[in-house]
Amino acid sequence: MIDNSLFTNKKVVYHTLGCKLNFAETSAIGKQLADEGFVKARAGEEADICIINTCSVTDTADHKCRQAISRLHRLHPKAKMIVTGCYAQLKPQEIAGIEGVDLVLGANEKFDILSYLENGNSSSEPKIRRGDILKVKEFKPSVSHDDRTRYFLKIQDGCDYYCSFCTIPLARGHSRSGTIAETVKMAEEVISQGAREIVLTGVNTGEFGKRNGEKFMDLLKALDEIDAEVRFRISSVEPNLLTEEIIRFVSVSKRIMPHFHIPLQSGSNEVLKLMKRRYTTEDFADKVAIIRQYLPDAFIGVDTIVGVRGETDELFEESVQFIRSLDFSQLHVFTYSERADTKMLEIEHNVAIKERKRRSDLLHVISDEKTKSFYEKQIGKRATVLWESKRDGDVMHGFTENYIRVERPYDRKMVNVVENIIPGEWNADKTALISPLNPPPGEVRS
Repeated sequence: MIDNSLFTNKKVVYHTLGCKLNFAETSAIGKQLADEGFVKARAGEEADICIINTCSVTDTADHKCRQAISRLHRLHPKAKMIVTGCYAQLKPQEIAGIEGVDLVLGANEKFDILSYLENGNSSSEPKIRRGDILKVKEFKPSVSHDDRTRYFLKIQDGCDYYCSFCTIPLARGHSRSGTIAETVKMAEEVISQGAREIVLTGVNTGEFGKRNGEKFMDLLKALDEIDAEVRFRISSVEPNLLTEEIIRFVSVSKRIMPHFHIPLQSGSNEVLKLMKRRYTTEDFADKVAIIRQYLPDAFIGVDTIVGVRGETDELFEESVQFIRSLDFSQLHVFTYSERADTKMLEIEHNVAIKERKRRSDLLHVISDEKTKSFYEKQIGKRATVLWESKRDGDVMHGFTENYIRVERPYDRKMVNVVENIIPGEWNADKTALISPLNPPPGEVRS
């Protein structure tokens, strides 16, 4: 039994880096602590505890984590500094060597943070608590609210693919998930809290149910039957797991939005083999064509990685030509950085850092062109937008079902309200002009 008196009114600062999965997990940790008496530190207040949930997808991500730790230590020099997440799982000793760090928790240990806080740390040396993530079988669900109208529901964790460039299996373990019944129950709970849109997140979302005999498709069907005015979005799904059955179901669904995010990574079959991906460019093009067949106006986001080992100039040009041929809406461009303990390090051919940046810049230009074209095709077509609470001066923003970002003059009564609109034209009551904005940017250039 935890002694709540130890924690009452203790002030906590949370800092999360990386994916929406991390944000959902930080939110779950925050709820645990709030239930035991902790309070979130306000701006300008000195915290008793700093909790940093880290990312390690690239060298840049590692660098940002180290910067965040140092900055928070300067702002809260007396606070207990706890670092967890993927970077902590992969490089705990490196983090323990950073000034100000008191406790390093592995990816699974983060969920037992209360017990570590209760036990304290009498030593002046930082402690490391990190188990073998590959032995973890339990799934820890979580959900976060991004201070607008959208909730992020973690439905799956881990990955069994072991792509040659990626450390996610080493950072998060094997693929695992909850059951359909458990996931639907969590969704219904956040709907009761006011959620109008829920994003289904995971590391390899399409593998939901892999170890308990259930299927991602069946989860979508169950969520679609929830009796509430709510929208669901699917986060990234591997192209080999995005079936025609799923696409066809989304096209007739009441709740699942026409919005797909599919990792391509490279438009060269030779590079895909080097990456140990489980599809070809022909497979990928077929999936995009099927989406356009059933859902001509769907938003299609595509992940790419540039500058991996073995990506020669000729293979990159082949990739560019394939990407140009696809009918997608936006690219998320990642610049490759070497990750320890990955098979890609065995490939001799290396791409210079300057060339990696050039390739990234080129794909961002293509992305901008594709997104502009997609937006222009949506002007004048009827849509529904969910207005968000976030205010930008005198305007408020929202997203249509197919992820077109629009704006209108701010009206507090419209927050968390779904409105029928025609992008580029006046809304139904002729009081506000709805105009498409420049879309949210893809992955930050690096």
